[in-house]
Amino acid sequence: MRTFDLAPLYRSTVGFDRLFSMMDGFDAAPGYPPYNIERTGENDYRVTVAVAGFAENELSIEAKENTLTIKGAKQVKEEQTGEVLYQGIAARAFERVFQLADHVLVKAAALENGLLHVDLVREIPEAKKPRQIPIGNGAEKAKPQVIDTKAA
Repeated sequence: MRTFDLAPLYRSTVGFDRLFSMMDGFDAAPGYPPYNIERTGENDYRVTVAVAGFAENELSIEAKENTLTIKGAKQVKEEQTGEVLYQGIAARAFERVFQLADHVLVKAAALENGLLHVDLVREIPEAKKPRQIPIGNGAEKAKPQVIDTKAA
């Protein structure tokens, strides 16, 4: 039997968790910047991206159709107070794209302690939600109507 690794799909999707519920977690995605995807409620999700060193005006979040794009571009400082001997804190530009399931919307975003939190919510339209159909007991069944027709 051949097995397929769907982990790369799972890493960049939000709201498709029912499709991937048979999997036991996933490995962290390589790349910059690192991020987490959490499920905070039945229909609530949170994407947390580590953006240490970036200010709010250097980050942009765009939700278009079924994609969430988070971009960061460091503004160049012209004055330097000293010589950098070692630079371990990355300051390069980045772009992370997440595929969102249908009806998943961005609710809020906040930058806190070097972490960018993007809260998402799945809002299913009322027409697509399941509804209960009452079952009658047959006692209230109406009699069949007889339609009078003229003999030809």
